[in-house]
Amino acid sequence: MLDPRRLQVLREVAARGSFAAAAEALAFTSSAVSQQVAALERETGTKLVERGVRPVRLTDARLDEAEQELGEIAALRRGRLRLASFPTAIATLVPRAVMRFSRRHPEVELTVVDDHLQGLLPRLGRWELDLALVYEHDALQASAVDLERTHLMDDPFDLIVPGGHRLARRAGVALEELAGETWISGTQDGAYGRIVGHSCRAAGFEPRVAFGSDDYNAVQAFVAVGLGVAMLPRLALTVMRPGVARVALAEAPVRRITAARLAASFRSAATASMLEVLQATAAEFAASPAAKPGAEGCIDPAG
Repeated sequence: MLDPRRLQVLREVAARGSFAAAAEALAFTSSAVSQQVAALERETGTKLVERGVRPVRLTDARLDEAEQELGEIAALRRGRLRLASFPTAIATLVPRAVMRFSRRHPEVELTVVDDHLQGLLPRLGRWELDLALVYEHDALQASAVDLERTHLMDDPFDLIVPGGHRLARRAGVALEELAGETWISGTQDGAYGRIVGHSCRAAGFEPRVAFGSDDYNAVQAFVAVGLGVAMLPRLALTVMRPGVARVALAEAPVRRITAARLAASFRSAATASMLEVLQATAAEFAASPAAKPGAEGCIDPAG
């Protein structure tokens, strides 16, 4: 448990703007104040004070993040966890994980935020989140934020075609066989569109994209009425629209789903417990029928 006296020292430094002023208010020496803050930083694993500036100020870790550990370290009571996710994971993995976590730790204040990948990484960098589900692919730029990642699952892409398409009854297809097709893809600058374009170019062709949307439900709708073909990650295919056929891709593109936290932040007991729950939930999804072409459905919500 964090020492409340050290938290009081940190409060005074934040309020008065210098170690010397805090020392005077507390009847300490400046050296003692500095030592107390340094000890608190070691305990939390977080840089708490920006040194070398006037006035001295707290870093974006903020005092309230240190204070919450008083509850979290003590049996996860009165703790807080701010979880965020990209849309397909928040509609599949996250509800089951949140249910399990809440049953284990009913006293933890849990908030869940839905955002796209482009929004999640900056929010982690601004200390607005404790944990976020994100994904990686070779088509996407590496994060500029220093993150600690826990691998959850690989999410392959499958081909979807109109029900009457020439490839609809195939068990599998190579991506290069789609070179002459009209494609439904994502927006040009979005992560989804980048992955589709990168994958098609790696297969030797530039996709002829007729319609672009980052809404996977809309992509399915365009395919269902025969306007083109698409490929979607399996997390987006737990519910299939009528009129759409799903076909496995040989050497399918894969996005790597991880749970990410800011490397400089304190790894709380609540965060560690949620990571365990997310790993178990992702493993269940990967083994479920929803994760394989030819079997529709979603994760069993029980348990």
